[in-house]
Amino acid sequence: MTEKRGAAWRLGAWLGALACTLLAAGCTVGPRYQRPSVQTPGAFKEPPPAGWKNAAPSDDISKGDWWAIFKDPDLAALENEAIKKNQTVKAALSRVDQARAIARLTRADLFPSVGFDPSAIRSLESANRPLAPPSPAVAFTSNTFTLPLDVSYEVDLWGRVRRSVESARATAQASAADYENILLSLEGEVAQDYFYLRYVDADRAILRNNIQLLEKTLALVRVRHDGGVASGLDVSEAETLLATTQADYAGLARQRAQYEHALAVLLGRPAAEFSLPEAPFALEPPVIPAGLPSDLLERRPDVAGAERQMAALNAQIGVARAAFFPQLSLTGSAGYQSANLATLVNLPSAAWSVGAALAAPIYEGGRLKANLERARAAFEESEANYRQQVLVAFREVEDSLSDLHVLEDQEEAQERAVQSAQSTADISTSRYKEGLANYLEVIDAQRTVLQNQRLVAQIREQRLAASVQLIKALGGGWKDRMVP
Repeated sequence: MTEKRGAAWRLGAWLGALACTLLAAGCTVGPRYQRPSVQTPGAFKEPPPAGWKNAAPSDDISKGDWWAIFKDPDLAALENEAIKKNQTVKAALSRVDQARAIARLTRADLFPSVGFDPSAIRSLESANRPLAPPSPAVAFTSNTFTLPLDVSYEVDLWGRVRRSVESARATAQASAADYENILLSLEGEVAQDYFYLRYVDADRAILRNNIQLLEKTLALVRVRHDGGVASGLDVSEAETLLATTQADYAGLARQRAQYEHALAVLLGRPAAEFSLPEAPFALEPPVIPAGLPSDLLERRPDVAGAERQMAALNAQIGVARAAFFPQLSLTGSAGYQSANLATLVNLPSAAWSVGAALAAPIYEGGRLKANLERARAAFEESEANYRQQVLVAFREVEDSLSDLHVLEDQEEAQERAVQSAQSTADISTSRYKEGLANYLEVIDAQRTVLQNQRLVAQIREQRLAASVQLIKALGGGWKDRMVP
């Protein structure tokens, strides 16, 4: 028994030593991966709004909870719930788990496969079986009991397995980056829908105030009409403007409901179970430092995902190249074999075997060459996709910076327009009361005030949305070192 165990250990040690020797003597074929260089400008073309150039990076953004810079508790609550319950994010996380499991599965090929396969067979030999003369053929039954420990191992002489592991690991990292990109897109969509909803709230508040003013104005016109000072045309004009404003106010309820329903889906809730109370729209666009263009390559998960996918396809070139070379497999088996169960584990029942097999391709009809060309072309495609993704990243930052710069100037001008329009409306109303102007002048002035007030709220919402777009374009505080 002791001698048998010693033989088994010697067999394992022999196989292990041989495998290590052959593996050390082998090499890894295929190109060594290097991240391709991309042209990056020294600074962004679009100037940020005033006061943004020297701003220090926000701690909130660096931690990934970038929505905290808006200082809105409702938005923070929505973001946290969406991260936990959104079904698209959960599906993306499951894809990450799958990719990591595949990487572990591929890595298992680096190690020997050990199996325990006991068997018990009872058989009847035929009396008419062919035998060499003059041996007589006699029917008999026999038992065969086997207790083997089988070992098999593919020696990775050319790095096929190592390249496969490298590819699977990079694919898993790309999947993790894709998850982060989906998460960032979700966070941005939640913020934008929330700002749209709050803009509707602000627009409804403006319309409510104007409705109250128009009701008072209509009452004044009716008094003047009853006194014979104003005409019926003035009354109808006032009634028309009031009704139109009331219709606009009612129509905004439909938009608000749609944004609530959209937020419910993002939060993983049925639309009927979610509502957000109306609140004043008092948010200010935050200060967001853009940083340097070169930093962008490390701050966008979509860029990191494209780069990791490129690394995975580069490793596949090595896998395809290794298929041109011989494949060496080692096998070994040690255990017991006996015709009697009582003597199965006795020393005379010991049995072992070792072997090696070499398989080399001779003629494949061009299959191996075509597969290598396919792998190279796939890598070149991924390299082009990576460079394109970098260009898109630069463009999105430039777009957001431009939007914020222009919208800031536009909002300032629009605020001045509101003040001027309000002054015009006040003068027109006074002139009408004194009989120096017709009511059409008052109607036009009031309509202009309402339009400009609504435009101010719309531009403010656009500035907030552009801030979200800039944060997304900058990666939302994400760093490529976060890819495991």
